[in-house]
Amino acid sequence: MLTESKSTRRINSAVISWIVFLFSISIVLISFVSVIFPALISTSNTITIPGIKSVIPDPLELGVWSGGIIISNGIIFGLLLLHHKKKIRSISTIFEKIFLFEISKKIAFVVMVVLLIIYVSVTVGELTTQENLEDYVGVTKRLDTWSIDTISSFEPHVRYFMLSSSMILFGSYKIMPFLASIALLIMTYIITNTITQKRFAGIVAVIILLQSSVFLTYDTTVSYTNFWILFYLTSLYMAYRFWPLSPISYLLSILSKALTIAFLPMSIYFILRSQISKKRKITVSGITIGIILAGGIASIGGFSVTQDTEERFSAKEFQMGITSFAYQLRFDGLVMLFMIPLIVGLFIVSKNGVNHGESIMVLISGILLIAPILTGFTNQTNQPYRFVPLIVFFSIGVGVLLSKRHG
Repeated sequence: MLTESKSTRRINSAVISWIVFLFSISIVLISFVSVIFPALISTSNTITIPGIKSVIPDPLELGVWSGGIIISNGIIFGLLLLHHKKKIRSISTIFEKIFLFEISKKIAFVVMVVLLIIYVSVTVGELTTQENLEDYVGVTKRLDTWSIDTISSFEPHVRYFMLSSSMILFGSYKIMPFLASIALLIMTYIITNTITQKRFAGIVAVIILLQSSVFLTYDTTVSYTNFWILFYLTSLYMAYRFWPLSPISYLLSILSKALTIAFLPMSIYFILRSQISKKRKITVSGITIGIILAGGIASIGGFSVTQDTEERFSAKEFQMGITSFAYQLRFDGLVMLFMIPLIVGLFIVSKNGVNHGESIMVLISGILLIAPILTGFTNQTNQPYRFVPLIVFFSIGVGVLLSKRHG
């Protein structure tokens, strides 16, 4: 009976892995359609310039990343196939050494310190420059009138509190966002190390995040801070280390940016696939859902919503949401070149017993799916900073490929 039970669990786990993989790879491939063929999905949109004849883009015109993606993916999948078939022993040896490589706590600490020093040294100059992003004026105007005593509507009050505290403590709105970005780098290392049991994987994740154009563009901004992403990532980590803080941290992320409400299904899946007790999974999931429901009821009953939304679905805006990935991450070469191989790699490690291979697939595909849903069903637009969580999950995902193997 025990053998039969274990066999049933393995079959169920394999089915779940396949479902998650097929869902995730479908979302990723749809997103990459506009990378390979930028005008294909939005081909019905005519380009009109005053004084010039209207132009309908060629739907099959290749994008600037198409060649690189095809070549890099061909090389990667070719090497993986050779490794799987054991055709070239040297390739298999290299892969095995990479997967088994680990560093000591002392070396990991030194490397992290060096990386943070380099990051701070390169970035600190931005703290004295004037921000020229479109929403900066609006945010600073709101901060001029904001205080805890005036809270009467559903707004990102945690973000306002952090920015106001930054001005009071440091005389600049930019310091706290900068510190939050540093904390995000550290938390990326910590959570990657926790779920992979590999310090080297954590270092790799931090390096990938540090090279991201999107992350480096918004790491010190007042308009688009990283507080919400930091609190959300902390909530996932706390499910492992101190579960009562997990739902609280998730609530703080929502009060920093309401968009993280849409992350709830992804959070629940991450918790359920974590290596924690069944009782803790149920407790953390239940409390998190309860807090969100209670907050939703309270906001409807006691607060006024400050942003209007469209109730009717817009197919055109939905299409624009799908294509947003292609042009908003066009400067993040690693994401463009290696996203598809990453999803396949996460599926492979999930089949080998690494549960968070599935979790990261869900987080990545969830972010990509939220983009068209947001633009299709509301009057919100997809700004590039909303893809910072995608970069974080991509970075962690690469680390998960290096997870410690058992047995």
